[in-house]
Amino acid sequence: MTALLDAAERLCREELQVLQLERLRSTLRHAYANVPFYRAAFDRAGLSPGDCRSLGDLARFPFTTKADLRENYPFGMFAVPREDIRRLHASSGTTGRPTVVGYTENDLSMWADVVARSIRAAGGRPGHTVHVAYGYGLFTGGLGAHYGAERLGCTVVPASGGMTVRQVQLIQDFRPEIIMVTPTYMLTLLDEFERQGLDPRSTSLKVGICGAEPWTQEMRHEIEERFAIDAVDIYGLSEVIGPGVAQECVETKDGPHIWEDHFFPEVVDPLTGEVLPEGEEGELVLTSLTKEAMPVIRYRTRDLTRLLPGTARVFRRMERVTGRSDDLVVLRGVNLFPTQIEEIVLRTPALAPHFQLLLTREGRMDTLTVRAEARAGASAEQREAAGRAVAAAVKDGIGVSVGVEVVDPETLERSVGKFKRIVDRRAG
Repeated sequence: MTALLDAAERLCREELQVLQLERLRSTLRHAYANVPFYRAAFDRAGLSPGDCRSLGDLARFPFTTKADLRENYPFGMFAVPREDIRRLHASSGTTGRPTVVGYTENDLSMWADVVARSIRAAGGRPGHTVHVAYGYGLFTGGLGAHYGAERLGCTVVPASGGMTVRQVQLIQDFRPEIIMVTPTYMLTLLDEFERQGLDPRSTSLKVGICGAEPWTQEMRHEIEERFAIDAVDIYGLSEVIGPGVAQECVETKDGPHIWEDHFFPEVVDPLTGEVLPEGEEGELVLTSLTKEAMPVIRYRTRDLTRLLPGTARVFRRMERVTGRSDDLVVLRGVNLFPTQIEEIVLRTPALAPHFQLLLTREGRMDTLTVRAEARAGASAEQREAAGRAVAAAVKDGIGVSVGVEVVDPETLERSVGKFKRIVDRRAG
């Protein structure tokens, strides 16, 4: 395995930290000199790039938030002239102005490198065929995965999202070893295989690289059992680069290793912003170390996780994301994340792994209903028992009462990308 690693993956921890500090100081100088937002933010904090003399000094610098990116829409966060930008990506903007990200030629090359490293860590090798079922376009998933797979020396099938029947046919015909896909769309593909009377366990697929949304160990087991593959987690976000910030190694499956030679992680208390000791859960904050077009300093991801020592690689791991602070549902004073419900649904035998959370308001009281699909062939008695079991498990494990509606198979909308778990119908 060591022979497959690149030079940065072979560094010892002390050598890595020397490289990180060198790149961090360079990034701070680059951002301060070329991005008015960062110059003003550093000046307000009474700091200059030279005040960062150790990795710990980064905690003194101000955060960057998604709101900051939106307020500087479209190009106010860029640190290079527009003529040096080779590509633009953007978020959907469904909750406000989109966030726009720019890439120089060097940025695109670095991005391909970290995604290639990620695919290799997942078990991919030159000559493999990679079926990319992430969406192409302004979303970073499809093109990020595409160029990384090509950089590794793989054959790419740019399937994108949607057209599920055709995707099943392509997997049957082209016989890829690897699929890159959101976990909820992987379940949609599984259902389509079975609907067509095909055995998902008989495909050529060996590895599923799943990301772009939180998913649980229970969902991993569901995918691995029904597809007879290894399912591993890839992590990224467009504001930092796209997919390829961190990757789970197939030999350990113990959480994604953050590629710390390019992205410096911190975990902070979501309320106070204080940096937490390694191993404590909080909000992941990332600083880019090698980006030219749009460096980000202490970007608050809103993803909740903890930092752990490296195992298969020298780089530290992040625990699988349990949820986002902005996905948190506060129901009658109790904090609840969709992933907690997912764990319960997936361990209830009569239920399929498809569910949504419906939020409504009755008078002054918020109510939540779990709408979960029954598995094909489940009897009326099994469905009723499953509904009672989910309600009891939520009450016992999370501490709040919810309604449960077990619906017919193939009733809920299927995912073709990131799946919307929460449907909020509360007025006001």
